[in-house]
Formats: sequence, structure tokens, C-alpha cells
Amino acid sequence: MLGAAAGGLTRYVLSSAIAGRFGGNFPMGTFIVNLSGSFLIGLIMTLITERWVAHPWWRLLLVVGVLGGYTTFSSLEYETLQAMRRGLPGIGLLYALGSLVLGYFAAWLGMVIAAKV
Repeated sequence: MLGAAAGGLTRYVLSSAIAGRFGGNFPMGTFIVNLSGSFLIGLIMTLITERWVAHPWWRLLLVVGVLGGYTTFSSLEYETLQAMRRGLPGIGLLYALGSLVLGYFAAWLGMVIAAKV
């Protein structure tokens, strides 16, 4: 819970600062947060599951908590990467594209429903 709060606050501060600096139509703040979160989940998960012997609570704190609050996009990227590494490129591609397309549709549908309420 504390990790998620820290990650969410970091996301807000960082993405707001970047958006304020760069402005424009492209959501640069969110883009940078998503890319940095993807990098961090790849780094942290590899370190704590493949390189070091770490207690499972570190994954809960750092990945589920901090990065989960920071961005869920990082989880999508890591899980897609894992599918590719396991020799399942079709699953990885389906998951990534499906998440993007269906996520877009879900956001649109939520906006439509909210506009009618």
C-alpha cells in the first residue's frame, strides 16, 4: 500500500513536470513515465528473480506497489517480454495489441457512458 502511494505520487509529480516543460498535444509526461516504468520493471524483476536471492516481499513492495502505482504499463511490457522469451511471440503480440486496442475501446466506452450519466 505504501509502495503504491509512493509510485502514484512519483507518477503525478514527474508527469506533471514533464508535461509543463514540453506541453503540446503528445502526452510526453505519461509517455516518459510508461517507458521508465517499463525499464524499471525489467531491471527490478530480473535482479530480484534471476540475479539475486530476494525475499518475495521485495517484489510486492517494488513491483506490485511502487511500479503498480507508478504505471501499469510496465507490467504489460514485462509480461509481453516474458511471452517472447518463452517462445510465444503470438501470445506476446496478441497480449500487447489486444491490451492497447481493447484498452482504448474500454476508455472510449467509459467516456461515452460517463457523458450520458
